[in-house]
Amino acid sequence: MSNRQEIKVPDIGDFDKVPVIEVLVSEGDEIEKEQSLVTLESDKATMEVPASTGGKLVELKVSEGDEVGEGDVIAVVEVASESESEASDDDGSGDEEEKGSGASSDDTEEADGSAGSDNGDEARPETRNLKPETSSDGDGERSASKGSARGDELPAPPVPFDGMDQDPSKLPHASPAVRKLARELGVDLTGVSGSGRKGRITEEDLKGHVKQTMESGGAGAAGGVGLNIAEPPQVDFSKFGEIVEEKLSRIKQISGPNLHRNWVSIPHVTQFDEADITEMEAFRKANKKAAEDAGTKMTPLVFLIKAVVAALKQFPHFNASLSNDGKSLIKKKYFHIGVAVDTPNGLVVPVIRDADRKGLIELAQELTDLSTRARDGKLKGDEMKGGCFSISSLGGIGGTAFTPIINAPELAILGVSRSETKPVWDGGAFQPRLMLPLSLSYDHRVIDGADAARFTRYLAEQLEDLRRLLL
Repeated sequence: MSNRQEIKVPDIGDFDKVPVIEVLVSEGDEIEKEQSLVTLESDKATMEVPASTGGKLVELKVSEGDEVGEGDVIAVVEVASESESEASDDDGSGDEEEKGSGASSDDTEEADGSAGSDNGDEARPETRNLKPETSSDGDGERSASKGSARGDELPAPPVPFDGMDQDPSKLPHASPAVRKLARELGVDLTGVSGSGRKGRITEEDLKGHVKQTMESGGAGAAGGVGLNIAEPPQVDFSKFGEIVEEKLSRIKQISGPNLHRNWVSIPHVTQFDEADITEMEAFRKANKKAAEDAGTKMTPLVFLIKAVVAALKQFPHFNASLSNDGKSLIKKKYFHIGVAVDTPNGLVVPVIRDADRKGLIELAQELTDLSTRARDGKLKGDEMKGGCFSISSLGGIGGTAFTPIINAPELAILGVSRSETKPVWDGGAFQPRLMLPLSLSYDHRVIDGADAARFTRYLAEQLEDLRRLLL
């Protein structure tokens, strides 16, 4: 024997009709008691309607887009006779449960606390299930069970539509199922655009957001792109004194968000070292006239480019980028070196292509040309793309060390500070040597600390003995 029971819409507050925005089950499904069947939406909130009894869903009365009100039938469930006998057995055990009510009372409180914690994890409190309230004593439990068996209407939801105290317009608009998936993927829904009704975020919107994040170099939503960063404070500085507002240059407006993305999405570590460039500097000064005759200027940066190329050949996983899905490494057979240039409008990074195929004079000429045009704002877009590794030199200004930000999708960047003459122990006495501070920031997802230390040491050795660069 079996009987059919109707599942109706419970009390929805002051609303006559609300739309069904999501159907969570299909006809023929075996459902459990309190399993969510549909999601309803008002102007203030969303909520799920649970099944008042378990069994086979034989008829689904609504579909997405329909409007329903309190008391409307949304589904018909076929309940097996075994379920009825089990319900009778449960009713008969009520006296025994009452005898052990001391233990069950604590269990009830603990369960309620757990449920409250789960609701707290939700981004929006209005997405709680509409579950029937029951009394904590045995009689209340039996009466609630009997009421469900008869198919009576569910009591008022614990959080009615008109009881919300938050402004939904300022919160992400998504169903509980989508919110659960977002939590599993580590995605902050405030950064996801919704394509559904009234901007509701669908499962497709969420998956598309994750895919776009990974393709943009974020290495997955759970990798840190969807960080829940608080909004900056909105301050009226004029209240504290006189101010002058100056618009950021176009370069800074463009580079700022990229730098912020790189800093928060890439696990940066910086390795520091020093290179003895005493001999290199002597060689550079000795060949100053040769560079001038060629119409250029040979700066220490030219030697750094050559040394970096040598180090990239020795450690090819530094001359690489992560694939779009973050699961493989793309190693490059070319050596394009980006050089940060300080301009009146902000920092730009032109790229010297095929630096491994060019001599010192040729590199010096190209570096002078790119730097001049960068300061004049005459660089072409393609001249700032395709870099494998970047160098940021502050040696002409000062400083002892700094932590440069990686220029994604590159995996590392070398920072160079001002060289300084220091006493260095040669095994028998202290000798004055010109030491150049090196700061290598690297992507710790790919590069380990030991490899970073080996890279900077190898780089320093190339600068310390120029004959190595000729090999």
